[in-house]
Amino acid sequence: MFRKIVSLLLAAAMMITVFAACGETDDESGATYGSDETKTLADSGVTYGVASSVSEGTAVSLKVGVILVGDETESYTEAHIEGIQSALTALGLDYTDNNVCIWNYEIEESEECQETAKNLVAQGCNLIISNSYGHQDYMKAVAEEYPDVMFVAMTGDTAASSGLSNFANAFTEVYQSRYVSGVVAGMKLAELIANDEIPETGYDSDGNVKIGYVGAYNYAEVVSGYTAFFLGIQSVVSNVSMEVKYTNSWYDWDAENEAAKVLIADGCVIIGQHADSTGAPTAVQDAYESGTVVYSVGYNVDMTDIGDAVLTSATNVWEVYYEYLFKTMLYGGTVATNWTGGYEQGAVAITTLGTQVAEGTAEKVAEVEAALQAGTTHVFDTSKFTIDGATITWAYATDSDGDFTYDCNNVISDGYYHESWVQSAPSFALRIDGITELS
Repeated sequence: MFRKIVSLLLAAAMMITVFAACGETDDESGATYGSDETKTLADSGVTYGVASSVSEGTAVSLKVGVILVGDETESYTEAHIEGIQSALTALGLDYTDNNVCIWNYEIEESEECQETAKNLVAQGCNLIISNSYGHQDYMKAVAEEYPDVMFVAMTGDTAASSGLSNFANAFTEVYQSRYVSGVVAGMKLAELIANDEIPETGYDSDGNVKIGYVGAYNYAEVVSGYTAFFLGIQSVVSNVSMEVKYTNSWYDWDAENEAAKVLIADGCVIIGQHADSTGAPTAVQDAYESGTVVYSVGYNVDMTDIGDAVLTSATNVWEVYYEYLFKTMLYGGTVATNWTGGYEQGAVAITTLGTQVAEGTAEKVAEVEAALQAGTTHVFDTSKFTIDGATITWAYATDSDGDFTYDCNNVISDGYYHESWVQSAPSFALRIDGITELS
């Protein structure tokens, strides 16, 4: 199952950090940086909000159509299903009633999505949601045809540029919970180092502890996530290096399992993931039971039932957005064109801590989460990483001319990269020092 179908051109382009022409000022590197045309934070298209921010008045009718790329057997879709169910229940609505919510599972990122959306309109839905990036273009096309129906494409990035008042995007700031899950992993590494339990194969030639990451695709959403995970680990243990192994699929149990095995064989002591199955944690658990020093950090759902090797998972709390969305629709509010939320909104979290986490992990997690919620810690603090040995002060995150190249809107200010600023979907595609993408 795919959450995003992306051409090789797009995937390659999203890998590139581009400091391209938006203004007229050059530095010694020869790159051209924005001047008057560079937006300030206040100009961003991203809107933050929680359900309680919507004023209650006289409720109007709400009938929700749901278009899902997978089903409850795929963790990403499972999280969306649970979020929608919880949000409707919180508002006193029965998610099993077809007069309230119509569910469509395993809808391909093709014209099947477009036809499904039209069918939902015909059935009287006034709000239609899809959970896959690859659904976005089809959702937008139907939104153009039916201006009186609200369409929301999750993880999308074209709502602001579409000019449509009935088409929106939303995504969580899951990079924050990935950072926290990295702190959990870092605490475990610190314990292993202190107890001299890391084997010689767990260090690279520079004396860094080796960690691994199973990624789906090599573009911004995954890059943002694995970088946040890496920086979370580094906030506890500085001498680490990371290898990323791609599967080119969002959900492929066998490919994720094999990718984890490659990383384990190379000596990686921690295996993180941005992929939707339990393939990687299962490989880690098998290796752990055979005596290998290795631990896993999962994604989307609690995976600790796989075994003691699983430390925790980074997750989205989709109920927060869905309750905001449903309540906004019920009481006649305006749905944010771009919505994103993190710890401040309660929209991200980590799951249960596993049995083998280091002593003091829960207390450390609470401390870091509080700092993220308060805005005193920023995941992409530019003083905490380098690119080719240098600290960066400029990075663009808007494609102003449709050529798949970030060329406008500097998103670094106040000492950090403002992820999910110009769009709700992640834009961080910088390749920082210490991380290697494997072929």
